[in-house]
Amino acid sequence: MPYNRSRRTRRNRKQRLNQILIVALLIILFGIVGMAVHLIQKYTPTKERMDSSAYYGITNEEEIPLIFGTEILETTGRLADGEIYVPLEAVNSYLNKRFYWDANENILIYTTPTEKMIITPESDTYMAGEEKRKADGWICRALGDILYINISFVKQFTDIEYTLLEEPSRLVVQYQWSGVQVVKVKEDTQVRYRGGIKSEILTDVAEGAVLRMIDDLDDWKCVATEDGYIGYIKTSKLEGAQETQNFEREFQAPEYTRISREYPINLTWHQVSNMDANDAMHVLAKNTQGVNVISPTWFSLADNQGHITSLASVEYVQEAHAKGMEVWGLVSNFDENVSTFEVLSHTASRTKLVNSLVQAARQYGLDGVNVDLENLSEDTGPHFIQFLRELSILCRLHQLVLSVDNPVPQEFTEHYARQEQGEIVDYVIIMGYDENYAGSPTAGSVASYPWVKQGVEDTVAVVPAEKVINAVPFYTRIWKTQAGSLTSEAVGMQDAARVMKEHGVTTYWDKDACQNYGEYDDGEAFYQVWLEDEESLGVKMGLVKDYGLAGVASWRLGFERKTIWKVLRDGLE
Repeated sequence: MPYNRSRRTRRNRKQRLNQILIVALLIILFGIVGMAVHLIQKYTPTKERMDSSAYYGITNEEEIPLIFGTEILETTGRLADGEIYVPLEAVNSYLNKRFYWDANENILIYTTPTEKMIITPESDTYMAGEEKRKADGWICRALGDILYINISFVKQFTDIEYTLLEEPSRLVVQYQWSGVQVVKVKEDTQVRYRGGIKSEILTDVAEGAVLRMIDDLDDWKCVATEDGYIGYIKTSKLEGAQETQNFEREFQAPEYTRISREYPINLTWHQVSNMDANDAMHVLAKNTQGVNVISPTWFSLADNQGHITSLASVEYVQEAHAKGMEVWGLVSNFDENVSTFEVLSHTASRTKLVNSLVQAARQYGLDGVNVDLENLSEDTGPHFIQFLRELSILCRLHQLVLSVDNPVPQEFTEHYARQEQGEIVDYVIIMGYDENYAGSPTAGSVASYPWVKQGVEDTVAVVPAEKVINAVPFYTRIWKTQAGSLTSEAVGMQDAARVMKEHGVTTYWDKDACQNYGEYDDGEAFYQVWLEDEESLGVKMGLVKDYGLAGVASWRLGFERKTIWKVLRDGLE
C-alpha cells in the first residue's frame, strides 16, 4: 500500500505540472498572438475614408466650398443659373484687389490703366467709359449683405485658372504661379486628413502627380492636390526633395505705363495761401539751383461734393516754365469742415474731384498733379487708392505727371497702400520729416538720419526705387521746456541760425541723428535744437544715390538758406 500511494502521488504531481506548463504555453501563445494582432493593427494603414461633405463643412446645398491655392476659405461661393459667383471680399483678398464696391451708390467699379468700368448688380451690361458693353451673364449679385462676383468676369482681368468639381461641388482656383514649392508622387497612394496612417483618407493620388507643398513634418508632408484637398502624404511616397516651380503663363497683365523723367527730380513746394502769394515765386526762386519742379499749394477740397478751391495762375506757370521748372499743382485736404472720407467714398464726389483737378491742370497748363491728402483714417484707405486709380487714368490720357505724398511708413499708415501706389502713379514721395512734431511728448529731431533711412528702406521694399522721391525739411523745431511743459516752434534755417547766434550757442555734431545739436537756458526755460543745415541735408542726400531714388523734394520754398541748393544739386549729381 505505501508503495502504490507514492507512485500515484508522483503521477498526479507530474500531471499537474504538465497542465501548468500547457497553460503557461497557451498564455505565452495568446500573448504572442495578441501582440502580433496589436502590431498588425498599429502598423496597418486604415482604409476608412472621410466624408467629403463633412471635410468641406457643407451644410447648405446652395453653397460651394472655395479652395484658393493652398487654402480652403471659410467663406463659400454660389452657383446660380449656371454661373459661379464668389464673394467680393475673397476676390480682393486673394485674387485682384482692384474690384471696388461703392455701397453708397450700389455699383461695382473696376479700373484698368486706361478706363473705368461701372457695373450694376443683377445686370449683364456695364459701362466702360462712355461705351456700353455686354457680358455673358450677370457680373455681380448681392445675396443678403454679401456681394458676389462672377468668377468668369474676374478671370478677364486676373491671372487665374479655376475648375468646378463635383461630388461634392467645389471651386478650385489657382492664382500662384511663381516660386511654387511642389513635390512629385512616386507611386499610387493616398492623401490623409492628418499625418499618420490611422487618419482617414481624403483622396487618392496617382504616380507622377504633382502636389503643392505646404509644410514639412519629416515623415509626412502637408500638400494641396489639384482637385482641392489639403492633407498629408507619407514622405516615402514622394520622389526626392521638394522643388521650386515657375508655371508658364499666357496671361498678359495690363501695363500701367508711367511718365518718368530721364533726370533726377529736384522738387520744391511753394506754400501759396492767397493769390498775391503767387507773385512771390520769382523772388523766392531767384537763388534756387537745379530745381526742375515747383509744386504750388493751389488746390484744396472745398466741400463733401468733390469741388475744389483754386489759387492757380497762368502767369505763374509761364514764369516757372521760363525758369526751366515744371509745375505740379498740389491738392490738399486741410479744411476741417470737409470730410475726406465722404468725398472719396462716394463715386459721384470722387469723380467730380478727379475731373476738377484734371480740368484745372489743363486750363492752367500744368505739367502734373501732386496729391497731398494727409492724416487719412484707416477706413478712408480703400477709397483713397480708388481715387488714385481713377485720377491716374485721366493723368495718363493727358500726359500729366501724377505724384503722391506719403508719411514715412509706420504700422498705423499701412492703409496708404504704398505698393499699389507704386503700380499706378508716376512718383511716390516720402515726406521724410515730422519724426518729432508739434505736440510730441518728447523733444527730438524733425528728421534724424536713421529714421529717414528706415523710411526709405521700407518704401523701396514695396515701391520701385526709380519712382521714389525723398522729401527733406528746410525747417527745424526749437523745443522749449518750462515748468515741466514741453512746446515747440517750427522755424526756417535762417531763423534757427539767428537764434543760435543770439544766445551764443555752441553746437556739436550728434552722430546718432547726424545733425548739429544745440541747447541753452535763458533763465526761464530750457531750449533744444536739432538743426537742419547743409551738413544734415548733405548726409540725407546720400540716400538718393545709395538706394537709386528718383530724386528729392523739399518743404518748403523760403525756409532755406541759399547755400542749401548747391547741396541738393550736388547730391543729385
